This record gives sequence, structure tokens and C-alpha cells, in this order.
Amino acid sequence: MRSFGLEPAADLPPEPAISLETLSPADLRDAARDPDVLGVARSMPTRLISPTPSDAPGAPAAAATGPTWGVRAVGADRSSFDGSGVSVAILDTGIDRNHPAFAGMAITELDFSGDGDGDVNGHGTHCAGTVFGRDVDGQRIGVARGVSTALIGKVLGDQGGGGSEMLFNGMEWAIRNNAQVLSMSLGFDFPGLAANLISQGWPEALATSAALEGYRMNLRMFDRLLAMLEARAAFNGGTVVVAASGNESRRPQFELSASVPAAALGVLSVGALGEGPSGFTVASFSNTNPVLAAPGVNVVSAATGGGLTALNGTSMAAPHVAGVAALWWQAIRERGVPVNAGAVQARLRAMASLDGLAPDQDVLDRGDGMVQAP
Repeated sequence: MRSFGLEPAADLPPEPAISLETLSPADLRDAARDPDVLGVARSMPTRLISPTPSDAPGAPAAAATGPTWGVRAVGADRSSFDGSGVSVAILDTGIDRNHPAFAGMAITELDFSGDGDGDVNGHGTHCAGTVFGRDVDGQRIGVARGVSTALIGKVLGDQGGGGSEMLFNGMEWAIRNNAQVLSMSLGFDFPGLAANLISQGWPEALATSAALEGYRMNLRMFDRLLAMLEARAAFNGGTVVVAASGNESRRPQFELSASVPAAALGVLSVGALGEGPSGFTVASFSNTNPVLAAPGVNVVSAATGGGLTALNGTSMAAPHVAGVAALWWQAIRERGVPVNAGAVQARLRAMASLDGLAPDQDVLDRGDGMVQAP
């Protein structure tokens, strides 16, 4: 059993406590009837939303200076806010904390994967660079480069895989440590669970049904966890939760909807936009039904071991929204009015822009539009 629950403060709703158990069918029924158990879900494999190397000419533009196109597109280079005083959590493959992009930051790491701190994979480092990275060799990569406190939960191993219990424990840890913005660029591996059950001797039809049941149970777990976050927002301001919508679509032939955790209630799901001759266009891989859209093609950010690299994916789009969320959190706070996650989400959605989008971009593909900084 692995749990990070603490005794709740007297004036706060109880914090969630996540544990991993091996249950018999009878144990499972007993747990489902226990009034102290919020929910039960089958442990499900997770994986990073795999990016693809950019094929744009000259990428990653190592000699470039100034803001990346993503920083410019969301208006962060024109904002008077930099995310100072906002705590951000990233749940991913870890971070290369020695990269110059994170110099001077107070970074707290916790490994939930068993592979140890650090980022062999590179995915988490790239995402973190987009959220709050400092300038590297004259190029601005970070949307909220004034963020000085970061929580880095390694919920995916070095090969990019994990389990849903790692993710839930990582979320609970970030919540308990008062993260005001939480960014996730990962998803549940439904095909992987079905294949694993088949390898254990399950008939294909039953394995598919069990995987679907696990997917549904974990989605409900997310919904319950986010509902608890909302209940706590009245006391500590809450947490803005941002997630990549997924890269499974193959336009124009195939389109898939946003996957879990992006599909959970209360999560800001993010689709990917790229630059085109007629304006910003929805990326061919970006899943439908996002809440917001952000730059996700040819995104230049930090690479493990140093330097910069360019990647494509909704994984690259979600950190832009997380960074802008930090800017809005600071902006509302400095106006001297109460700030909470609901107010920040409302601003993110209300201020999203359709300006610059190419004609005929479907609302189901681009959501409220390109996220915009205050």
C-alpha cells in the first residue's frame, strides 16, 4: 500500500489518500460498500502522449533569438506578468533540473515510478521548459519564466510508461503541497491494458471488456478527485488542472475525442495548433473536443542534457496553457481581489482568441480558441 494522506486541517475538507491494494472479489465488494472509500478503480497503465520530432525546416532553430513562436502566439511576450509567486506542478517523466533553463529555481522532485529522480526520457524537461523555462542562449522558451517554485512528480518511468496509481498519488502530492497550477501531458493506455490481460490468458473479448471497465473506473476516480479539489478551493484557492487532449487523431481520415485525464470533469483539455499560410490550424494529430487550443507544432524547448529541441504534440500545447494559467493567477492576485482556480479558468476561457486562426477551423477541434496571456 502506498499513501500520502495527512491529517486534515480543522477548517479544510479531508485530503484524498490514495493506496494500491491487491483485492479479491469479496474484498472489492467490501471496499465499494465502505463509506470511507471514495472510489475503487483497477490499476491501469499510463503512458506519455508521445510527441514527434519537428519536421519544420531548420528546427530546432538553434541560432534563433527572442521568444519562440508559441510564446508570441499566446501573448506572453507582451504581458506585464511573469508568474511570480505562483506554484506549478508538472506530472510527467521528471526533469533535468541542471538544465540552464531552470537555473535558480526551487524545484522539489518526487519519484512515483521507481526509476529515480531526473529525466532520462526528455518529455518532462521539454514540457517544464515551456511552462517556466528561463531563456537559453538568447531564446525565450518559457511562458511564465517568473515562476520560481516547481513541484515535479515523476509519474512516468524512463521509458514513458506508468500506472494510474502513480498518477493519482502524484496528483494528491501536488494538491497537498498547494500547487496552484498542475500540468499533465499523459494518457491512459487502454490498448496496453487489453494486450496485457490477453497475455495473461484472458479471451480477447473479455480482456477488451475488462480494459473498458478499468478505463471507466479511472475516469470516475478522476471526476471524484477533481470534485474534492473544487470543494477545497473555497479554503486554499484550489488548483487549475491542465491536460493534453491526446495525439491519436489522423486527420482527415480519423478523429478521436480527448482522452483521459483530459476528458475528466474540471480539467482544461488542450488541443494543438500549428502555423500555416492562412493562419493557425489544428494539427492533424490533435484529438477533438478540447476546451482550449495552444501551440503544439514545432515547439522549441529544453532538451535533457542541455540545449534545445523542437517537438510536435498536444503534450507541447498543454504546457503553454499551464504557463498562461500562472500568468492569470498572478494578474488576478495583484489586482487585490480574491483569486481561486475557478476565476483563473474563467479568464482562460473568456480571453481565448479566434484571431489569427485559419478559416473554417471547427469549434470541436479548437475549443474556445488560442489561449491568451493577461
